[in-house]
Amino acid sequence: MPWDFALILIFLGVAVPLLGRRRVRQLLQIPSTTKEDRLRLYASTMAFQWLASGVILWRSLARGISTAQMGLAFPRPVLTFVISIVLVSLIFLNQLVGVRRLSAKSASNQGTVPQLAQKLFPQDAVERLAFFALVVTVALCEEFIYRGFVQNLFQTLAGGSAYFAVFGSAAFFSLAHLYQGRRGLISTFVVGLLFSAATAVSLSLIPAVAAHFVADFTAGMLAPKYLKRAMPSTIDPSAAVTRAESASITIHIV
Repeated sequence: MPWDFALILIFLGVAVPLLGRRRVRQLLQIPSTTKEDRLRLYASTMAFQWLASGVILWRSLARGISTAQMGLAFPRPVLTFVISIVLVSLIFLNQLVGVRRLSAKSASNQGTVPQLAQKLFPQDAVERLAFFALVVTVALCEEFIYRGFVQNLFQTLAGGSAYFAVFGSAAFFSLAHLYQGRRGLISTFVVGLLFSAATAVSLSLIPAVAAHFVADFTAGMLAPKYLKRAMPSTIDPSAAVTRAESASITIHIV
């Protein structure tokens, strides 16, 4: 394995999870966030993801890996369209069920979600616009990093084995969400398997990017309505979460 690819994998598998956990601890320690805090968090997350994607694209092209090999192509349009529709529908329904299940729980059983939600969810038009940009960034960049780069790298290392690549990509994707806890790791791994399999079959990042966007955007739009019912009066009812994976509601902050 080239030295630069090895460094990228170490960074994704070690530094990214630790940074996420540290930021969660910091957020839980402060009583509230201001509009400037939230916008700064959105901006720093977007900057980090675009920078990481840019570096990975640069090193991949320098090593002779084509954009098509990284899923930045559309070789099977009909199949890609069908997979996209099916995957997006599945993720949307799963998110809807997940939000409803969480709202049915008492506030004491919701864990740290309401606390983080109050500090992260956009509260006005400007913040919602920034949040939309964040969701687009996360969908594009994370899918390129974990499905375009990591999955391709594992497939190359495994002598062309798509199965090994799918599991390797999903494992690194779940590690990036270590701050979500054990349940979050499992649910994110399952979602990663679905996204990776869709990429392997379609040879394109389009299905995974579309489903990833729907997962995050749906959570941001639906969570305020459903979580409001379970929140006690001492919690701001406008608060919600910025990200949901699988059947659990989580916060995306990396």
